[in-house]
Amino acid sequence: MVILGLEMTPLIFWGWFFLIFYIGLMLTFGFIGMGRVENSDDFATARRGYGPVFLAFAMTATAASGATFLGLPALAYTAGLSSLWYAFVYPLGVYIGVLVCLVAIRRAGDTFGSRSMPEYLGDRFDSDALRLMAASFSMLLLFYLAGQLLAGAVMFFNFLGLEAFSALLVTAAILMFYVALGGAHADILTDGVQGALMLLLAVFVLYMFLSGFGVEGGFPAIIQRLHEIDPALTTVLHEENPLFNSWWDVVAIFCAHLPLGLLPHIGNKLWALKSNKDQSRFIILSFTFGLLLPAITCGGILARVLLGDSLLAEGSNPNNAIPALFIATLPTWVAALIGAGVLSAVMSTADGLVVSSAQIFANDIYRRTIAPRSKAKNDPELIDHTALKISRIATVVVLIGAIGIAWGTRDMNIALLVWIGVGGMMAATAAPLFLGIFWRRSTRAGALGSFFVGGLVFSLLKSASIDAAWFAGGPLHQAAIWLEAQAINPFACATLGSGAGIITMVVVSLLSKPLDEAHLKRVFGS
Repeated sequence: MVILGLEMTPLIFWGWFFLIFYIGLMLTFGFIGMGRVENSDDFATARRGYGPVFLAFAMTATAASGATFLGLPALAYTAGLSSLWYAFVYPLGVYIGVLVCLVAIRRAGDTFGSRSMPEYLGDRFDSDALRLMAASFSMLLLFYLAGQLLAGAVMFFNFLGLEAFSALLVTAAILMFYVALGGAHADILTDGVQGALMLLLAVFVLYMFLSGFGVEGGFPAIIQRLHEIDPALTTVLHEENPLFNSWWDVVAIFCAHLPLGLLPHIGNKLWALKSNKDQSRFIILSFTFGLLLPAITCGGILARVLLGDSLLAEGSNPNNAIPALFIATLPTWVAALIGAGVLSAVMSTADGLVVSSAQIFANDIYRRTIAPRSKAKNDPELIDHTALKISRIATVVVLIGAIGIAWGTRDMNIALLVWIGVGGMMAATAAPLFLGIFWRRSTRAGALGSFFVGGLVFSLLKSASIDAAWFAGGPLHQAAIWLEAQAINPFACATLGSGAGIITMVVVSLLSKPLDEAHLKRVFGS
């Protein structure tokens, strides 16, 4: 049967069935969120609006993404067991970072009314320049958002039969409607439900892997079959894969993810926690959920065993490992239902990214920079109304930009695409965030210097701008060879960029004038 130009196979029928249900659910949450938005601060932060359990589900969903549910299994499909280092080390980095910074970030929000992570940095160091630099640099997160749109397009292609560009537009349209309606409230409401669904999906995939689902001989046969395909797929480290070929790479994965929980779309959720007394419970739950969720990676290994090298062939893509696994092993309606679960992972990160990116325009540029210098400066109600309007318009603008990036990078591994933006952002902000929280002596000049150096080092390394031949015959030649080799590994580039930023911030802070003591007392509470 052909309907609206689509061959209505059972898979496509059930895919559309669950999609329509999913869209209805998301729009419902969008309208509920809109009812809770009374001002621009509600739209931006949903400040003190949610309890620890629901917010932990939302945080888990946001910290995961299409990269987790499609990109990581794709890496597992190509690299085998060594890819599990990424899956289970990165959440440790994310949630340790959140644990370390939670109290300080919430205190700043209460003291200064911060609505975004760039605004927090500006308030901490009493610097409009740093706030605007961080806001501008945050636009790199459009690559992160593009990765989510691309992941959504992959799911729509596999389960709905849509061609690639149409699938991309459908993904963006769903996001645009419910985020523009409810802002941070819609983001958290949808993410809480999506997080619970994603955890159920991760548990199911882990069961499939450990039970050897679809493989005669069960789990032991999976390992045996992997070894037969390629012995490197069963090694602890993969010598031919630049992401997992040494213990340095494992350390880099951990270090690179420490600031991830403070990226705008995740860090903003810390202000939504209803009460300070719930902080410990929130962190414990987030840790537990966050460590369980990457079990989805095991699905990529199972897919390699069941599907062989088919996704490495011309015209195929390992990003399809999870949907291909479900389609090959499960009843049609179950595969479509689980496909909707994977889609929820995509949307749960994308909606937070859209909200936080929109705040660059509404909050960091308009409310904090333009409004105080305009005729509206003495009219807080007008400023708030305008900021809310800009937030909703910026939602559309951000999504249009992300669509363009996603289409231009559609053949990249989703997990690595995400890190083009994430790595640069974290390299630039790691030092101001962490040292700014724990070291009173850190200065405005130190923060600005570290921001510039951290971002620059990441850019130079990731773009392979360092040529070891420049240092041939000199004492730095071997070091230059090693640095040159890191270009393909975004985690290493981010870690080295962050390290350079930290060193810069310490040196410059010690050589520059401390911040005013009265301001420091507002920041640190004493």
